[in-house]
Amino acid sequence: MTGPEQRPDAQPRSEQPGSEQPGDVRRSGLRNPDRAVRGLGAGTLALEALVLLLAIQPIRVVGGDLGGAAIGVIVALAVACVVLAGMMRRPWAWHAGTVLQGLLLLSGLLHWSLFGLGVIFALVWAYALHVRRVILG
Repeated sequence: MTGPEQRPDAQPRSEQPGSEQPGDVRRSGLRNPDRAVRGLGAGTLALEALVLLLAIQPIRVVGGDLGGAAIGVIVALAVACVVLAGMMRRPWAWHAGTVLQGLLLLSGLLHWSLFGLGVIFALVWAYALHVRRVILG
């Protein structure tokens, strides 16, 4: 053979790791940016669910008049967070997560501390959306 020897199992040059063409631009050094961003969104929602469930008792002790309906709303929001965390592969899950943050802010009508949690997690979610936009373009 006059050219470089090709093995039958060798990958073409453009598919080999680390052999990017001049036109190929990776916005990040991540191997799988989609997966990393989905993990960020899922982790944020899972943490939010945990914080919501753990906040019920301190709110009741501090002086919140949380009735059964208010606790049900908090638990429903936490369950929605867990479900959305598992659905982050769907493109609509990011929009649903944004709506969920709005619902958490609205739950501040039940108790002021839920509004505080809503503001904190809305800011965290906004940062996750910013990271998603920077990494995925």
